[in-house]
This record gives sequence, structure tokens and C-alpha cells, in this order.
Amino acid sequence: MLIRTLARTGIWAGLTLAAMTITAQAQQPVPATQGASTIKRTPLQKFDIPGTNYETITGLAEITGNSMIGAHTHSGLEAGYLLEGEMVLMIAGQPDRPMKAGDSYQIPAGAVHDGKSGAAGAKVLATYTVEKGKPFAVPAAK
Repeated sequence: MLIRTLARTGIWAGLTLAAMTITAQAQQPVPATQGASTIKRTPLQKFDIPGTNYETITGLAEITGNSMIGAHTHSGLEAGYLLEGEMVLMIAGQPDRPMKAGDSYQIPAGAVHDGKSGAAGAKVLATYTVEKGKPFAVPAAK
């Protein structure tokens, strides 16, 4: 009854987004040498892909200047678009890729990747297609 009432008022969506924000922030890797304030993550939407065991998550990441994201993997694909700033995208087995505002990228499922923002920082819009029930991101083994 409470869930139906909350769903009708839109409060349920807000609570779900807040829980997703807390969960996503807790699961996102932040290097031990940096404080959690180097990256601000804002989940924008999350939905199931019908007939599959996958879901899509779209979010905005704002990275402070000269910060490492932290090497990690996802259980599915990542595609992104650099809205502002500059960064270097590092995907295992590929040459480092300098990026500027307006550039887009794709990262294969399971690929170890990292990134370093430029001096002015970076703002990235990213979409993930990941397996439901698995951690959103897993820190890469050193």
C-alpha cells in the first residue's frame, strides 16, 4: 500500500534515484590517494532492457582538474560523450586517447579502463548497458 501511494505521488521515483545515487557512489572506484570529492556522479536514469538480463544506466560525471578516475571494469558496455573539458581515456590494450569537449567513446564490456582529467576538469555524459544484479563497477586488480 505504501509503495503504491509513493509511486502515485512520484516520491517513489525520487527515493529510488536517491538510493541509486548512494549505491552508485559507493560502488564507484576512487583511488585511495584521492578524496571522494574528485568526482561528482549524478545518475540520470536507469531502466531494464526487456527480454534480457541487462539494464541501462545514464549518468553525468563531473571530474575535478588533474584527477584520476581509478582503474575499473563494468559488466557491460560503456559509451560516453565529453561535454566539457579535456581528459585522457586509458583502455587496457589500446593507446591512451586524449579527448576534448565534443568527443565520444566506447568501452567494451569487461575492459579495464581509467581516465585522467585535464587541468580544468571534465564533464562526461555516460551510458552503461550492464548485467542486472552485478556491481555497477569493479576496481581493477593491481
